[in-house]
Parts: sequence; structure tokens; C-alpha cells
Amino acid sequence: MQGTEEMVDRLLLRDLVENWAVYRDAGDWSRFRQVWHDDGRMMATWTQGTADEFIAMSKAGWEKGVSILHFLGGSSIDLAGNRAVMQTKMTISQRGTLEGILCDVVCTGRFYDFFEKRGDRWGLLYRQPIYEKDRVDPLDPSISLKLDASLLNKFPVGYRHLAYLQSQIGYPVKTDMPGLKGSEVEALYDMGRRYLSGEDSKAIFNS
Repeated sequence: MQGTEEMVDRLLLRDLVENWAVYRDAGDWSRFRQVWHDDGRMMATWTQGTADEFIAMSKAGWEKGVSILHFLGGSSIDLAGNRAVMQTKMTISQRGTLEGILCDVVCTGRFYDFFEKRGDRWGLLYRQPIYEKDRVDPLDPSISLKLDASLLNKFPVGYRHLAYLQSQIGYPVKTDMPGLKGSEVEALYDMGRRYLSGEDSKAIFNS
């Protein structure tokens, strides 16, 4: 049976994940920054770096009209003292032009988050999305979309349409992100186990 403190911690962690999505998609950058610890890091298909770098690039994209939205589902939390690993079902929805046609790309997966409690404050230390499957749909369903198969097949199956779109607007897309299965996601799960066991976080995230 969960104690009161653990229940409060779980509610606070869920609150942080929900705030991440709402603040980021609304462009509320000052409150979005408060979700992170100062040394927080973000791994995304289109950028990997510190929380501050991610915020700066997100803000720049926002100002250029890049449209990326996030929707959340259920979550699972593993707690170990002042550390937590949280998985949250999510979709990433990006609108953009592919081969001259305005489209929506929707990618389904999970946020795999490493949280740490410092003093009485939980903060996000490291986020690695898991990309499970995606699809692309023209906004006008009567239009037939034909993609470059050779380019599409360069990207992992879990986010190939998302990567295709992001590459077309100039982002250098990372091609070895974790998917539903495979060595990349197994390595991520191992990071989670090591983190919860108390191993040095810098060694984990830099391995």
C-alpha cells in the first residue's frame, strides 16, 4: 500500500509531465523552464542537448511557424528514493508541407523520463522519447501523396514519416532513436534500471 508521501510524489511527477506538454505547446517558455532541473537534457529526433538549448530551438521554431503538438495518455512510475523513472504514453503531431502538400504527421510512443528530487522539488533530468509508430495524412483527403521511398526508408520505422517531414524543413534528424523493439530501447531500459539503483547519473547519460 502506498504511503501519503509516495502518493504525493506520484501526483507531482504526473503534474510535471502534463505541464511539460501544456507549457511547451502553448509557448509558455518561462514556466516550461521550471519543469526542468538546471542540468536537464532533452533527446529528440531533431535536436539533442541541454534543456536550455531545447527551449531556445523550440522558441525559434515556434517563431518560424513550426507546428508540433503533444498529447498524453496513461503513465507508469518507478520510484526509488529521490529518483524516479516515468513512462507516459503520448503522440507527437506535426503539421507541415511534404512534396508541396500540407500534411499532418502523427507519431505514437512514450516519453521515458528520468526525474530527481532535490530538496523538496522534483525536476526533469533527462527525457528520451520512444517512437513506436507513425503515419502521415494530407489535410485534403482527396489528394494523393507520393513520398521519396529512398529517403523514407533511411529512417527507422517508428518515426520515419516524422523524420521525413523534419528533414524537409532543415533539421538534422537522429536515426538511432529507440523504437518499440530493438537494441536502442533495451539500452534505454538498462539506463533506467541503473538510474534507479543509484548509479551516477552523469555516467549513465553520457554512456
